[in-house]
Amino acid sequence: MIEQSLLFTKNILDQFLQNKLGLSDSTVLINNIAEADGSIPPKNQNKVVISLINIDQETNQPFYDRSQRLSNGSFVNVQRADRFNLDILITSQFDDYRETLKFLNASILFFQSNQIITASSFSNMPTGFNKLEFHIAKLDYLAMQNLWTAMGAKYMPSVVYKMRLIEVQANEITGFTSNVNQHQLK
Repeated sequence: MIEQSLLFTKNILDQFLQNKLGLSDSTVLINNIAEADGSIPPKNQNKVVISLINIDQETNQPFYDRSQRLSNGSFVNVQRADRFNLDILITSQFDDYRETLKFLNASILFFQSNQIITASSFSNMPTGFNKLEFHIAKLDYLAMQNLWTAMGAKYMPSVVYKMRLIEVQANEITGFTSNVNQHQLK
């Protein structure tokens, strides 16, 4: 689900940028910001790069029964899905600094106008997703500097978003419960 959510985000951001800026080629990719030796990956040049920088588990779990009804009326018990929040870094890396700012601004516009994405707003949303929420992460100067230092790269114009509520479900069955067919009174 993590890969699917990032690919979906890449595709809809790319489509938005193509429409907004009148482009015919893809400009968004999912990649690291820096190679292990600190160099910039060549394929990042003149692109908007989405990088996964953190995963944290959502601790607020919904209250619901873990039983799912089968077609024969019996029930199967499954583990609750784990829900995660992903922190994604959106970096604009263009030769021309003005292009860098233009693409970063357009990317921010996309996330501002699509804070909550559902299947009703995007028909190509992958199955298994109810919704994706995007909230800008407020990082001060020191936190941003620490992030770029930890990635082993020099700062580039960027913004961090928290992508909320990615569900991961293994669908492992933990037990069966038969349905009640008759009620007997004594």
